[in-house]
Amino acid sequence: MTAIRLLLVDDDPLVRAGLSLMMGGAGDIEIVGEGADGDEVEALVDRTHPDVVLMDIRMPAVDGLTATERLRARADAPQVVVLTTFHADEQVLHALRAGAAGFVLKDTLPAEIVDAVRRVAAGDPVLSPAVTRQLMRHAAGAQADTRQARARDRLAALNDREREVAVAVGRGLANADIATGLFMSVATVKTHVSRILAKLGLNNRVQIALLAYDAGLPED
Repeated sequence: MTAIRLLLVDDDPLVRAGLSLMMGGAGDIEIVGEGADGDEVEALVDRTHPDVVLMDIRMPAVDGLTATERLRARADAPQVVVLTTFHADEQVLHALRAGAAGFVLKDTLPAEIVDAVRRVAAGDPVLSPAVTRQLMRHAAGAQADTRQARARDRLAALNDREREVAVAVGRGLANADIATGLFMSVATVKTHVSRILAKLGLNNRVQIALLAYDAGLPED
């Protein structure tokens, strides 16, 4: 089995060392490079070709949110998992809207951080219960009516089956669970997800989930 190629980006060398030690124990993950600031990310990606970037938020020159947004705007960009000590709603939402496929706190258990890298590499978003609760608060917060109307207008581009898949993605379900619940194959689910991304101009499943929450679809 081909190892997951992982790039670490954090301005704290001790954190990078700890992550290297943690990931080194996973036989299916290969650390292909390290960076200390967001301004290094694109050059490192060009040189190391990672599948996943584990990215800190607070860095001196270019923060991880800006680096994620720049990276995910590129063709064939790797997936990004944001790793931080902070979990303010605005940071979570900014990271996910920038294109991050996951948001993990630094005090998360090591096994869960390793699992997050594996899941994102496999195409599944990492939406922890804490992040999901923040999305729900965001959906019910200020300007919720305006966001809902705009989101539902965008989702009108989907057919009924694609909408069902979008709702399931919004609930954080993996492809296999969606396939079981909607009585279709995993391959068909993947096809629907790809079509949803293309139709809505989104770049990963997490952004489908955000749009679904804005539209109020998971509660439908």
